[in-house]
This record gives sequence, structure tokens and C-alpha cells, in this order.
Amino acid sequence: MDLRPDVQNSLQNSEETKSENMKTSANTKTRMQSFLEDLGLEQNYTEKLSLSSILQIDEKIITDEPARCNSDLPWYFLKKLMMVNVTARNVKWTSVCESNCDVTSEITELDLDDLFDSSNSGDINPLDLITALFLCSDGFVQQEMSLKMSMCQFSVPLLLPNCDTPQCTLMLWAMRDIVKKYRPPSLSESKGFMEDRIVLSELPMISFVRLGECSLSKSEILNKLLSNSQQYHDTFIHRNMECGDSPRRISNGLTEITWYLPCGNKNMDVFSEPVAVANLRGDIASFETQYSFLCQTSAAVFVFFDKLESEFKLLNNKAQIFLVVNGESKQINLDVLKKVATNLSLDKKNIIIKTKDKNNADFVKKLKETVSDVVENTRMKMGIEQMADIAHELGILVDEKSTECQTAKNNADNITVKIQDILKYKEAELPLQGQIWKELTNLEKEEFRLRKVGSQNIETYKGDLKTQKEKLRDKQNSYDMSDAMTCFINAISSPGIERCYFLKWMRMNLDNLSREKLSGLREQYKKKGNNSENKEEIKDIDRQLSNSSLGTEHFFREMGQIYEASLSLPETNPSRQQLQHLPKLCAGLMLDGFPLELVDGDASNIPLTWVSDVLSQLNELVSPKNKILVVTVLGVQSTGKSTLLNTMFGVQFAVSSGRCTRGAFMLLLKINDDIKKVLNCDFVVIIDTEGLKSPELAQLDDSHEHDNELATLVVGLSDITIINIAMENSTEMKDILQIVVHAFLRMKEVGKKHKCQFVHQNVSDVSAHEKNLRDRKLLLQQLNEMTQAAAKMEKKEDYKSFTDVMEYNPDTGNWYIPGLWNGNPPMAPVNAGYSEAVYELKKNIIQLLGNCESSANNVMEFTEWMKSLWNAVKHENFIFSFRNSLVADAYMRLCTEFNKWEWEFKKDMYTWVTRAETRISNFGTVAAKSIKSDIGELLTCLKTEASTLLAEWETKLLKNLTDYFKQTEGHVYLVEGYREEFSNSAKSIRREMENSVFNQLTAAAEIKQGMREVEQIKENHTKEMVKAVCALIDECRKKKVQMTEEELDKEFDKMWNETVRKLSVSKLKPTDVFTCVSHYLRQNLSHKGSHACELLSKKSLKACGLKPFKYTAEGFYNQAKHKISKFFNLQDHTMMVQKLADSILDACKQFVTEKMERKTNYHDTYIQETVLMIDERLENNQDLGTDIKFEVSLKLHICGFAARNFQQMHEDFLQVNDPYTCLSQNKEKFRADFKDVFHERDQCQKKAEEFTNQCLKPAVEDFINCSLGPDIIGEMLTLQQFSTRMWFQYSLLQDLLANDTFENYLSSISSYEDYVKKQILDQILSHFSDGSKMSEFEDQHLQSCINSITDAINEAKLKNSDNLKTFVEDICRKLDDKLVISQDALVAFMTLNKADQEQFAHWLTVSVKDMGQTLREEFKKSNIELKLKQLRVKPQNELFTKLIGCGKQCPFCKSPCEAGGAAHTEHWASLHRPQGLGRYRWHKSRQLVTDICSSSVISDTRFRCSATKYEWHPYKKYKEIFPDWKIPPDRSLEASDYWKYVMAKFNKDFAEEYGAEPADIPEVWDKITETQAAKSLSESFNIK
Repeated sequence: MDLRPDVQNSLQNSEETKSENMKTSANTKTRMQSFLEDLGLEQNYTEKLSLSSILQIDEKIITDEPARCNSDLPWYFLKKLMMVNVTARNVKWTSVCESNCDVTSEITELDLDDLFDSSNSGDINPLDLITALFLCSDGFVQQEMSLKMSMCQFSVPLLLPNCDTPQCTLMLWAMRDIVKKYRPPSLSESKGFMEDRIVLSELPMISFVRLGECSLSKSEILNKLLSNSQQYHDTFIHRNMECGDSPRRISNGLTEITWYLPCGNKNMDVFSEPVAVANLRGDIASFETQYSFLCQTSAAVFVFFDKLESEFKLLNNKAQIFLVVNGESKQINLDVLKKVATNLSLDKKNIIIKTKDKNNADFVKKLKETVSDVVENTRMKMGIEQMADIAHELGILVDEKSTECQTAKNNADNITVKIQDILKYKEAELPLQGQIWKELTNLEKEEFRLRKVGSQNIETYKGDLKTQKEKLRDKQNSYDMSDAMTCFINAISSPGIERCYFLKWMRMNLDNLSREKLSGLREQYKKKGNNSENKEEIKDIDRQLSNSSLGTEHFFREMGQIYEASLSLPETNPSRQQLQHLPKLCAGLMLDGFPLELVDGDASNIPLTWVSDVLSQLNELVSPKNKILVVTVLGVQSTGKSTLLNTMFGVQFAVSSGRCTRGAFMLLLKINDDIKKVLNCDFVVIIDTEGLKSPELAQLDDSHEHDNELATLVVGLSDITIINIAMENSTEMKDILQIVVHAFLRMKEVGKKHKCQFVHQNVSDVSAHEKNLRDRKLLLQQLNEMTQAAAKMEKKEDYKSFTDVMEYNPDTGNWYIPGLWNGNPPMAPVNAGYSEAVYELKKNIIQLLGNCESSANNVMEFTEWMKSLWNAVKHENFIFSFRNSLVADAYMRLCTEFNKWEWEFKKDMYTWVTRAETRISNFGTVAAKSIKSDIGELLTCLKTEASTLLAEWETKLLKNLTDYFKQTEGHVYLVEGYREEFSNSAKSIRREMENSVFNQLTAAAEIKQGMREVEQIKENHTKEMVKAVCALIDECRKKKVQMTEEELDKEFDKMWNETVRKLSVSKLKPTDVFTCVSHYLRQNLSHKGSHACELLSKKSLKACGLKPFKYTAEGFYNQAKHKISKFFNLQDHTMMVQKLADSILDACKQFVTEKMERKTNYHDTYIQETVLMIDERLENNQDLGTDIKFEVSLKLHICGFAARNFQQMHEDFLQVNDPYTCLSQNKEKFRADFKDVFHERDQCQKKAEEFTNQCLKPAVEDFINCSLGPDIIGEMLTLQQFSTRMWFQYSLLQDLLANDTFENYLSSISSYEDYVKKQILDQILSHFSDGSKMSEFEDQHLQSCINSITDAINEAKLKNSDNLKTFVEDICRKLDDKLVISQDALVAFMTLNKADQEQFAHWLTVSVKDMGQTLREEFKKSNIELKLKQLRVKPQNELFTKLIGCGKQCPFCKSPCEAGGAAHTEHWASLHRPQGLGRYRWHKSRQLVTDICSSSVISDTRFRCSATKYEWHPYKKYKEIFPDWKIPPDRSLEASDYWKYVMAKFNKDFAEEYGAEPADIPEVWDKITETQAAKSLSESFNIK
């Protein structure tokens, strides 16, 4: 039945009456269903809406789309209500055509009919919408709705009807969370207030009902009744509100309730006492149950009506009745009224009539007086909780009577009922989190700060701390689990909805207790707080406040401690196994929307293992949807931070009432699929901090330290930080800004990018832009001041302004939010401007999250950040101590990628240089393609080509780097600080390659040029000999006698001897290499002063380098230094300098050997490179303080050795290229050719084989030897251990541990470079031992050569050349830049060659194929060691250079630097070792030192060495002495277990080797197993 209100709607035919008519329809159930279908809620009637679904972030949240249809309305209402927007009940939707309709330009006939058609049947009455949502929501959504409606000063459902049945429900549970504060007259003098849960407050209730029809709008009159003259507010929905006159379809029988609560100001309070006001929708004749309930629970019932008939019997009830009559109604019958009054024993004051001469204001005033009188005089006061019994008697359901809710209530009551004295209860039932946990916290911090180490051995002291921690954990384990914790864990292990009820009951029970217990203490605190002299008393009260505070977080905290303590038990222990499920339990609760305590504020610590394991379980539950973005809110306590969070995200952090707890809590919000593409994450995490700059905590000594720690942690974890500040309190604002700026600066230093938004609350006039502009300038000025102060503290004084630290725009980074209340609480509704401003902020936050440059972390990465931030926070120097595995991962990835690009560059340049050298070698021969007449011209051309290629590669490297940093994955933003370092490395590599390439080209060209004369002589000799042979052939043929072989030989020998005698064969004169080297050395040392030249003159270079180099400390200064060194038992300076000299010697020897193996001629660039190598290494080791005498003697020694070898190499080269020797080597070939020509034999096959074996095969072998080196390097670099220096170092140490022999450890420490070289060579030999990979490379290059040769033959065939000489030259020219064909061999081959070209080409193809097979066989027979020796580029040397890096070692323990990039400016090592392993010993006892530098640098101990001129210097300030070293503290106490294990195991061996006494090994070191050592190695190098 479709009822539409008549157009001429009379007062008598009100909407309420029509609504009732609907109620009597037979199709009620259908109507309910159809109404829910209209709203799109039919499914939610059975599957209730949950809080998590309402609070999840979706597209609706950030769009301002108005409601377009009925099914939009519930979400529109909820969205506004959750943000406490007082316009939430305006539920009229806008149709698309309506919103787009414009006045038509056409003039049409005026039609006024539709103006009279005010039909609103399509609109939804807000009461129906609210009823539907309450019916379709679970208890927690109902609670949240009631709370928010109450904040908006909307009436909330007391009795909720279900129009399918006559049944209704008392909404007791839904109202349980409403807490109200007010000031009754009794407290107006003291300015105190009452605060209580409204359902527990015993207040008089006044009910308003309607009997029959009523022309007065009861609800509107009620609103006026509850409003004072300054402020009117629509508490109840009435007919004159938007859609208030729409027919009600399901909300008749709804009883709403609101409360009037006084503020203590007589001029403003409507009623001086608190009062509850109930309003029944519909006619009491239809809702007798609800009416009876109200009569039994109300102090008075006001009945509105227009006429009275037989229904007056209904009015016979226990309650005090007041009749409210509209005197203007024509239906009123005074006789009936009198009769009713008599029957009900009503006197005159119980009847209120609105007459014509009484306007609304007078009428309402009269009503107020009547209500006031009732309230002041009644004894009928009842809490809503007490009403449940009456409801039960009347057959009314109570919403919290469900089994789950009652079981949960009983479980909570069983725990909280035993609480009498909170402090004693905590000590008895929650013992693990008390003093023991605080002591553990102090020990943890001491482990990181070592403030009390005194004169003790650091490692022994740390061992003692560890033992103390173990004892405290044992003490924790000695406690049996308390009854309260057993009940608590059992209750939260119950099924989903029941545990949610349980935790809510717990929170409410504990809040009620705390409110009761803490109100007195708060009062005392307030009194004492005004007097600054009472500091001790204030501290004492604060302690009591802390002790008397009890919330659910304390139970979870205890759970965390029980779990952490259990982990110190053996894995097989039943107690430990029984508790393994606790993290998963807690992770499940997080998914249900419960917060997790990150930082325990009372102990100022994070139970890292507990929180990490909870998050790990959470990760398992949600994977792969585990990406999170984090929003943190920071702000001074009591500045509306919690309200802001609650309004913005609907979240409530479970913190105990009555006091600000300290700490941080995190809470998960789900992201709906429709917005995932915008945010690229699955959850948003909200972190709330508590106790930051809270006034009561400022009294405590460590308050500032605690605030800094907390802020650094939460800022570090967040993607966006909201800073809530109050401009009016400048002192507190400065404090919070200082803390926050400090945190931002630290994050900038560790590579985390941030966004922040400043929120200014209580800004009254948002439009006062000028004032806000001044505020913004003031804020920026203060931020700049704070930045400078923080930068000074962190010793990072480059930061001058806030914008140096982070991107900040004062115009977009500030939000102004008006005051929360629109008027004076407690009756003020939330200011609509507040809600709208917070909504705009929320949209902006979501937008900023969507624009985050970096990708969202997953849960495990978030956990890693938490651990590393907290560990760094525990140190005094955060930036210096920060170590994060995500940063390490990102750095490792960057190094790996950069190394790949670097190798591609080098490999390409190796290939190019090989081709260029081939072209130089072939220059001036028949093989040369080049038309350039001068080799200088070719060299210039090649250098230009090289420069172009090098420039292209540099550009490519820099572009790769830029592109790498553009990507959003892989946390590249964390290593943004290294970008310049790697950019400089790219430029540095280009410079190195340019020098190397140019040197190689110059040397090759000049050596080639130097050989021109020799080659000319050889060519002339060959021509003369060919003439002589030809003459001999003619002569022999003329004899026309068959000559025997012996005769031919005799004739040939005779001719040969005669011809050689005629040739002017002069020996080549060798250059004196010593003279060249001496000249260059003098030139090199000329700028070092006259003393250097004097020292150089004293010794002959030829006498140098014959004996091993020995360094001795000479001269007064060095002698003194040597003695001091001995006296202090520091590492002997002489030994260190000797080690440096040996290292330089090895590198130079290797260089000289490589040059000699190439068997080329000597060139001056060789000695230049050698001396440059010495200079670079000496410069890198300036800290050793070597003098000019050492430099000169070392250079003389190395140059003497080098010159001797280069002289030998030069003479060998001349010997090989001596024209006479070359001619003699070809004698037998001439003889054979002479005989062949004389006998006119077919030479084709023989010549083809000769050409292949003498010319092509050596060239192919040489090409393969040039190409294999880079291939082997490339292959080795694909292995993980060779990908970066860190990986190599890790694999090296892992290998040492696997073999676990003293000799290996000693070798790796004492002769690190030699050990590394050996390891690299061993790895190469091992990797290529089976030969398959090597064969693959060899075959690849061999095939490439055969293909090139075959192509050259085929191409030469096509040219149809006149003779064989041209044919062969064409082939050689084609192979110009690939194969170096020996000119001597080629000339010899061409001599007396009478072969047929076509036949020759055929046999050559066959020979080349045979050559391929022969070479394959030879390669198989040859072993890998031999092959490596023959390679042009030595893989082991190239890999060594790559992996040894800068070669720097830690100044204290000699651990090698692992920094990537050639141009790194800071050296560091992942793992430092006990200094005793680097030969350090105590000067008195001569015992090896166990101190580890990564511990020493955070202690108050001191060191002295040559760099400090043997003055004592604090370890904490080691940077002043070694500015380019970064030695952060270990990631954890176990991180350096590797070397502790080694030293403990081989203590005596090292002592004996070093001539020292064995170290005093701390007790805990002896317990370290090989497995723990391996684990610590993985941890230190961040290997998962």
C-alpha cells in the first residue's frame, strides 16, 4: 500500500499519524525487506556491518560526490557520522538531472502545477535510515554510532524497534561507551566536574510521548526545551528538518534518548541538574510495551495529544503524568480532559495547554519550569544499566544479552573484580613488566652506551651485562603465570566476536576503575602543579599516577614479557612451546583493529622480540597483501590529538583513562581494492604517540631523552608525520618542534625521505589569512632555529634551515582547524567547521600517501626499520650508530648493479683496445686496411675514437645511475646519499680507463714505429735471398742434368753462405733502460726537495733491487717513535711500514711480470705506470707517517728491480727480432721452396698448410688469449660472492670458518692481500676445473675466428685477383682488426710461392678446418693453470683489484674496507674484530687486547697511536683522528660473535705467533659455538 501525503496537509493529518497507518499494514515484513533493499542493506540484516568494513579506507572517503540514490545514503550518513559531522542527518539525495537542470533559454508556457506537488515519497526519513543502520550493524558499530551521535548532540536509540515483530531492544551495549563530563551545582564552586559512563549514571529520566494525533511537533518543542537562548540545536529529528516530514517506514516505536548536562553556569544552564530525556516515536496506543517501559523508568512522562477518547485508560500507570495539549486544536474537549485528570488524580500543574495567546517561547518556558521542578524534586533516578531488569520483565530484549557478550563480560569481570589496590594487583598479577622489565631495559641501554664501564675490560663488562640479563630472564621465568593472565590469554583465544566483546568489557571495566582511583590523585596533582617548589611531591604523585594506571595494554605488555622470557628457555621446554602461539594471537587482534603497543612508555623500551614476532605473524596472515604506508601523529599531550585521529580515521587507541600513558601504539586500517591503485598498499598504519611533552612527565629526569627517542622512532617509521601544535602555547610548541626537527634531521642523515603536515588546532577564524601568514612565517623561523640547534647537537652543521632537512612549503604544509565544540560543553555539538577541516586534512594525507616517491614497505621491512631505529636510538649518537638492513640491502643492490655496469664498460674497452692494438700491429703490412701513411696519424685517430667511446660510456654509466634512482622499488631512496659518490666513481673509472688505454696505444704505436727500420732490413734481406734462390734455380736448370738431393743441398748451402756474406747484417743495439728509468725517477722526485735528489744521487740504480727490501726505523724521530711503540706495546710501526712496502712491491712485481709475459719491447710508459702505482699507494697510506727517505729507498729498490727486468725484456725482444736471426730461422723453408720450384711440384696443399700453421694459427691463439681473460672475469662476476666487496668479504670469512684452521685465520689477518689473491685464484681454478665452461669460451672465440677467416677467403675469391700474392693480401686485409698476422711469417710464406690460386683457396679452407680441430685438441690437453698464465688480461689480478677496493684497513683492528664505488669518501667494514688479532696488546701485562673497536667507539675508553702522536684520545672522538672511517657500533651484542669465537678458540696460538701473552677471554666468549659464529656473520653482513 503506497501512502502519499496529501498536498494540502492539515496539522491534524500529521506525518506521524500516517506513519502509524503504515505500521498496521499486513505487509510489514515485506516493507522492512523492501526498505532495506532500497538502501542496499538487505544483506547486512543477516551479515552485520563491522567496524573494520566501515573504517577501511576506500574511494568514498576521498571523493566529495553527493549521494545520488537511496543506496548511497547509508554510506553517506556513516562517512559523515564517523567524522562527527553535525550535517550527517541531512540525507536528501540529488538526482543527476536535478543537479544539472538549468533554466531553459526557450520561453515556454508557465506551468505552476508542479509547484503545488510537494510529494516527498521518494525521500528517506532520517529516523528510518538510523533505525535501518542500527538493525544492520554489529554491536561495535552500534556503539561507535551511538558515541558519535552523542558527540554531535543527536539523540541516540534507547529502544530499537523491529517492524517485522512487535519486539524491541534496549540498546544498553550500544550506549556503554558514552562517557559524559558535567558540573552539577555541588561542584560549581570548586570548578570540579563529574565524569562517568552515561549508562551507569543514575539520572532522572523525563519521557515525551504522543497519544493519538497531535498538531504540535513534539520533537521540535523538545529541541527548544533543551536549547538555551544563545544556542539552538536539533537534538531530535522533527518534521521541519530536511526529509523530517517524509513518511516513516520502519522507525515507529523507536525510543530515543539524550541527556541534558549542566556546565555549572546558572545563566547558561537550562536545567541545573543533569537529566535524561526520552522521546517515543509513534502513538503510545500502538506501542504499549515501550510506553510501559518509559512509565516504569521515568521520573515523569509528558503526553502530547490533540483529543482524548477511550485511550485514556492507557494513561493509568505508575509514572507521574503530565498532559500537554494544543489549545488551538478544534478537537479538544474540555470535559473529557477534566474526566481524565480526575481519573488520573492530576492537579492543575500536571496539565500544560498551549493557548492562542501563548507563543512558542512562553509555551517552552512553561514546559522548562515544569521539567525543572520534576528534576529537582524527584527521587526516581535510574541508570540505563538498571533499566535492563524492567526491560526483561516487559519482554523487551537487551542488546548485550547475547551469549558471546555475556561470556565475555563474565571473563572480564572475573579478572577486574579482584582489583582492589591497583599497585598491589599489578605486582601480584602482572609481575614481569614491573621492576624486572625496567632493569632489563636499563641493562640493554647500558650495553649500547657503556657509561659505567670504568676501567674494566669492555668485552668482559659486556659479558657481565649479558649474564645479568640472563639472570633477570630466569627470574621472570621463575614466576608461574598468574590467574589473571591465564584468564586473559584464554579469553582472547576465544572465537572472534567474543574476544572483541571481552577486550571492550576489559577496557570499560578498567577505565571505570582508573577513573575512580585516579580522580583524587589528579586533583592533588592539579593543586601541586601550580607550585614549582613542589617538584619532589609532583614526582611522587606522578609515580602514584603511573602505578595506579591500569589498562588492557598492561595485560598485553605482560603477555609480551611472558613470551620474551620463555624464549630464553630451551626450545624443547614445554613452557616455551605452550607460549609459541601468543604472537599469532596478537597479530589476529591487530587485524581486528586492536592497537599494538610499540613502545612501552613506562619502561621507555620496545620488547623487540615480541613486537617483531607479532609483526612476523601478521605478515604471514596477510601475505602477499602486506604492503603498508605509515601515518604518525605527534603532538603535545592534551592538544586534541586523539580526537583528531578519531575524527580522521575513526580509530581509538586503547590507553588507560585518567592519565597520559607514555609510549607509542600502532593500528592497522584496511585499504579497499578501489583505492589500492592510488595508494599502492594494502594497509595504512596509524601510529599514535602518548606522553610527548606531557606536563606531568616533564618533571621526570629523563623526560627529554624519552621524548627524543620516541619521536625519532615514530618519525623514522612513518611516511607522513602529522605534527599537532597549538600556536598559543609557544613554550610547549618550541619543545615539540625541537624534538620533531631533531628526528627529521636524523632521518635525512640515514637516507629516509619524509613528508610532514603541521596542524594548528583551535584557530577561530580560518579566513584570517593574514594572521595565519604571520603564524606560518613565525613557525618557519622557529623551525630554522631548531634545525640549526639540532644540527649542532648532531655535529651536522651544514644544515642551516628546515628546508635543508626536508621538502617543506609553508603554504601547503600547514592546516588550520577550528575548535572542536560549537559552543560550551557539555551540551555543545561538534563544530561542523572542525569536521570539514579534518576531512580536508584527511583527503590531503591520502593524496600525499598516494604521491609517496618511495614504494610502500612490507610488514617485514617495517619491522626491520623498527629494529634498526630502536637500536640506534638506544645509542647516544643516533646518526653515528644507525645500521639498517634495508639500507644495507639497498646499498648492496646499488653496488651489484654499478659493478655490472662498470664491468660492461671495462669489457667493452678491453675488446676495443685489443682491436686497436691489432690494427697498430698490422700497420704498414699487407694486412693493414688503414690508408694512413704515418703511424702517428693512426694513433691520433685511435685516441679520438677511444675518447668518443669513453665519453659515451661515462654518459651511459651516469644515465644508468640516474635511471636507477628513479625507480620506486628496492628502497633506492635510502641510498640517495651515495649517488654523488657513485657518480664520481663513474667519472673516476673513465679517467683510469682513459689513462690506461692511451698508455697502451702510445706504447704499441711507438714500439711499432721503433721496429720500422728493423722490418725494412728484414724485408730487404728476404728480397735479396729470393733473388739469389731464383738465380740458383735458373742456374741448375741450365745444367740440364738430373741433380740429386745432395747436390741441390750443396748448391743451396753455397748460395746461402755467399748471399749472407754480401748482406750488411749488423746487430741491433740495445737501449740502456737503466738510464731511461733513472731519468724518469729523478724527474718524479724533483718536486720532493733537494734531500730527495741527494738521497737519489747516493745510490746507483743498478745496485738497487738485488736484495729483499727491509725497512728499519732510522734517525732520532723514528728511533724515538719505535721505542715509544715498543714501550706502549702498540703495533710496531716498523712492521706496519714493512707490510706497506711488501704490499707495494708485490703490486709492482705483478705489473712488471705481466709486461714481460707479453714479450714486447720496452716503453717508457711502463716505468711511468710503475712509479705512479707507488705514489698512489703511498698517498693512500699517509697516516703511517713515512718519511722521504723511505719513499726514495722504496722507489730505488722497485725501479732497480723493474729496470733490470725491463732491460732483459728489451734485449730478448731485440734478439727475437734480429734480422740475421730471422733470416737464419727461414733457411730450411727457403731450401724446401727452392727444391719444390726446381722440381716444379704442386705447392698448393703444402702452402695452404704453411699459411695456416705459420700465419693464421699463432694469430688465432693470440686472439683467444686476448679474449678469454674478460670472459673468465665476466663469468666469475656472475657468482654472488664476487658481485660486491661485501659479498666477497662474507664468503671469505665463511670459508675460513668452514675450514676453521689457525693457519688460515693468521694468513687472512697478517697477509690479507696475499690471502685474497690466493682465494681468488683458487675460486677461479675451482670454478673452471671441469673445463666445460672454459671449452665453451674457447670454442666460441675459435669459431668466431674460423668464421672470419672463411668469410675472408670467400670474399677474396670473388675479387678474382691476378695472382696468389694479391689473394692472400686480400684475406689478411679483411682480418686487419681481428688477427695480428706475423709479418715475418707472411713474407716467408709469400717467398717462391708458385701455387695455383684456386687450388690454394680450396686447400686453405680444408687447412683452416683442420686447424680448428687441432686447436680444440690442444685446448683440451692444456690445464687451467697454464691457460691463465697465457692470458693477456689476468682474471685473478682484475678481480683482486675490483674486490680489494681501496685497500684501506680499519685503523684499530685492520678489518678491510668494503665500501663500493672507486670514489667513496668514507671507509667502513661490516664486521670488526678484537684488536688483539691485529697484534694489539696491553703494555703492562703484554696480553692480547679483547676490545672490539665497534664497542670501544661507544665507550669512554681512550687510545693512542702514531696518528695521535702517542697522546691519549677518546674512542668516541676517533673521527677527529680518522675522519674518513666510519665505525658504527655492532647491530647487536651477538654481531661480532664470529671473531670472538676465533679469538677464544685460537687465543694461545695467536699469542705465540705475536710474541704476546694470551688474552683474558670473557667467559661468554668461550660459550660461543661455531653455529652462533656463522649466524653472527650472516647478521653482520645482513645475509638472510
